Amino acid sequence: MTTTLTKPEDAAPPVRKSRKPRAARAGGHMHGGPIAYAILVLFSIGSLFPLVWTAIAASRDNNRLAQTPPPFWFGSNLFHNLDVAWTDANLGEAFVNTTFVAGVSALTIVFLSTIAGFAFAKLRFRGRGALMLLVIGTMMVPPQLSVIPLYMMVAKLDWTDQLQAIIFPSLVSAFGVFFMRQYLIQALPDELIEAARMDGASSWRVVWHIVFPAARPAMAVLGMLMFVQTWNDFLWPFLVLTQTGNPTVQVAVAGLGRGYTPDQSLIMAGALLGTLPLLLVFAIFGKQIVGGIMQGAVKG
Repeated sequence: MTTTLTKPEDAAPPVRKSRKPRAARAGGHMHGGPIAYAILVLFSIGSLFPLVWTAIAASRDNNRLAQTPPPFWFGSNLFHNLDVAWTDANLGEAFVNTTFVAGVSALTIVFLSTIAGFAFAKLRFRGRGALMLLVIGTMMVPPQLSVIPLYMMVAKLDWTDQLQAIIFPSLVSAFGVFFMRQYLIQALPDELIEAARMDGASSWRVVWHIVFPAARPAMAVLGMLMFVQTWNDFLWPFLVLTQTGNPTVQVAVAGLGRGYTPDQSLIMAGALLGTLPLLLVFAIFGKQIVGGIMQGAVKG
């Protein structure tokens, strides 16, 4: 046997290690630098400052808030002011009313918007484009223009100081219809609907068993947005409700500001109490909502 010797220059060159960053490798994660973290910290502080300042103001008295410079740390009157605001503004009944109104409005808007969005996204019918433009056009009309005719209608129905005066005008949302249409255009394949039609599924069966499961992430996001919007609504409830009748949270908190010299610390305490349920809801369902947004982005 003869042995062939290989010269060093004929040997295969050594494999060089890749100098690409981890973010460029398959399956790697991008890591932010110090500038990115600094920007995120600044934006976080700016976002949390109004809430923190509300809590600080709620823990002081009215005289201290009128001084210059204003306080930048918590005082000792927080729980006292919260108790007074809860009692004087009748916030217990207001929380129940607002939860009921916001829950009914959010569920109805999500249900009707999903059905209408599916119709505009996947069904073919005459005048679909014109009707969609009409829906979008209603979003351009300032809501203040409808206050007077809507109040005349509510007064004629004898609904003043009743919760149905708040619920019925908010059962449909043009934004919700447009939002669900845009989502279902990409998230719901036409082939899936055609397969269900070939199996003999009716339109309502397609909606219940195909559209609703496919639109679940967008429905969760829309429901959260509509719940927060209804909870924070002030103008219309303030016009048709009273603090002593069936108040919502915003109407009840507005009653704390009445008087010759409004107590700003009590107003801040009421505002803090009105904000806490929204923070609790987002703390519980925030992960699902953000996951729904990301899932919708991946599908799109």
